[in-house]
Amino acid sequence: MRDIIFATQNTGKMKEVREILKDSGRRIYSQKEAGICVEVEENGNTFAENALLKAEGVMNWCREHEIPGLPGRAAEEFLVLADDSGLEIDFLNKEPGVYSARYLGHETSYREKNADLIARLEGVPKERRTARFVCAIAAVFPDGRYETAFGTIEGYIGWKESGENGFGYDPIFYLYENDRSTAELSSEEKNAISHRGRALRKMRKLLQEKGE
Repeated sequence: MRDIIFATQNTGKMKEVREILKDSGRRIYSQKEAGICVEVEENGNTFAENALLKAEGVMNWCREHEIPGLPGRAAEEFLVLADDSGLEIDFLNKEPGVYSARYLGHETSYREKNADLIARLEGVPKERRTARFVCAIAAVFPDGRYETAFGTIEGYIGWKESGENGFGYDPIFYLYENDRSTAELSSEEKNAISHRGRALRKMRKLLQEKGE
């Protein structure tokens, strides 16, 4: 069973990934922990395309270099996972979508991004504030094969930020069943229902079924 390199520098995302896959039997390293210095241009038109671009970019780098953070280990020993995820708001024609991380620029804080989205929905009633988080997970094998899995969670955009437990757009994304934001959920509650949790569990099952 191969260990995993997850193509992200995001510490919040890595915390979620490790919690969701904690019983997978694999050691999981972030791109940063592995010392992999590659930036992949996310120019795909879909979440799946961007996830695959990132996973292939990291795997290709590992084939061509020694892995600084994992001395003595080669690309053949790893499976590279990457995700591309984002927020789709129906009233805004599914913006920010695949541009969620780049919305208003990479250097703009999520507090500013969230405030901007709330402002764009001013006066819009709850029933028209429908939104979803979408996640695509790509797995790339050393021989170039790949698999993808998807997860979504439906909700709506609130009128203010609420909660301290999430990151990104979590404080403005609310669940219909309890009118709480995903930033108000515990990590266990969030991982059980989140788009990333659903996509990762599908990928774990797919890899098990294929004996990978």
